[in-house]
Amino acid sequence: MEKIKSFMIDHDVHTKGLYLGGVSNDIYTYDLRFMTPNGGEYMDCASMHTIEHLFATVVRNSHLKDKVVYFGPMGCRTGFYLLMLGVDKEQTSTLVLDCFTTCLELTEVPGNTRRECGNYLEHDLVGALALIKNYLDVIVK
Repeated sequence: MEKIKSFMIDHDVHTKGLYLGGVSNDIYTYDLRFMTPNGGEYMDCASMHTIEHLFATVVRNSHLKDKVVYFGPMGCRTGFYLLMLGVDKEQTSTLVLDCFTTCLELTEVPGNTRRECGNYLEHDLVGALALIKNYLDVIVK
């Protein structure tokens, strides 16, 4: 089998940040790296799950909501994938900054009931907000 693009990235030199991972059929895949790959520190599942709920809700209510294809966690627990339809890195960077800034204002986790979420008991809003603040410090530089 052919190796997929995300496995061709040298994860030993990749750092925290926002990266364009690739473009296929006008779908732009962005890597939102919260942690340095293979750095020994990874996001806990409850905080990641909460970030997924926060950001997915905010981005799907943004001015570019019709361009959002997918937002979800990386299995390695170092970040998230954001897939956008025809949205360049400059626009995406602004969108990510605006959406995460809005996330910091939220006081509850959207979609956090048994009916709305398949693992509604595993959330950590305080941990998620701390991770978002740290990530914003990285991408705002």
